[in-house]
Amino acid sequence: MEDSLFTQARGLSSAEVSDALDYFGLPGSVPGLAPVAGPQRLFGPAFTVRFAPVDSQSPGTVGDYLDDIPPGAIAVLDNAGRNDCTVWGGIMSQLAAHRGVAGTLIDGVCRDTAEADAAGYSLFARGRFMRTGKDRVQVDAVGMHVSLSGVRVAPGDIVVADQDGVVIVPAGRVHEVFGRALVMQAVERRIVAAALDGMSLRDARRQFGYHTLQRTPAHAA
Repeated sequence: MEDSLFTQARGLSSAEVSDALDYFGLPGSVPGLAPVAGPQRLFGPAFTVRFAPVDSQSPGTVGDYLDDIPPGAIAVLDNAGRNDCTVWGGIMSQLAAHRGVAGTLIDGVCRDTAEADAAGYSLFARGRFMRTGKDRVQVDAVGMHVSLSGVRVAPGDIVVADQDGVVIVPAGRVHEVFGRALVMQAVERRIVAAALDGMSLRDARRQFGYHTLQRTPAHAA
């Protein structure tokens, strides 16, 4: 994954990537998730886990999949947006940080955020809540498609997350999406430079095509 394009893409914001997804007519901007602990920046491939309510036969566990997450990957946890029990806590944050996992996204809530902060581990979620998910939810699938606030995430899709939110780039479209995002970033920097040099914002935006940057080619005219 570490070619020159990806090296440059690591500097892109979630907003810049979201605009590039718009350009290609792709979904991927995840509503409702925000940073709750640790560094407010993530970039890397998704390791997906889906949870379901417990059944009477096998209440199971909420966290042993951690042993299978490779360094540099991001745990993407689909807990169906539940805010009444957590699927990530202090043990997970400390061990994930120690093993080089890049961070965690949760369509749901987490707890023990002070421990994540102390470990320097990034958590993005719908919020914080102290009640455990043990015997309330169980791991339903690992390494399968999941949903984050209605956005489909496949294993290996690229996560870009920062203080403005979370975007998911499909693995098969990363080069074109990041390439377009870098083009748009360069144009916006030209607009700022021209305006700081004395041009009106209106004229700078018009000259560099700001208002059509994110439109798909069929609708850019």
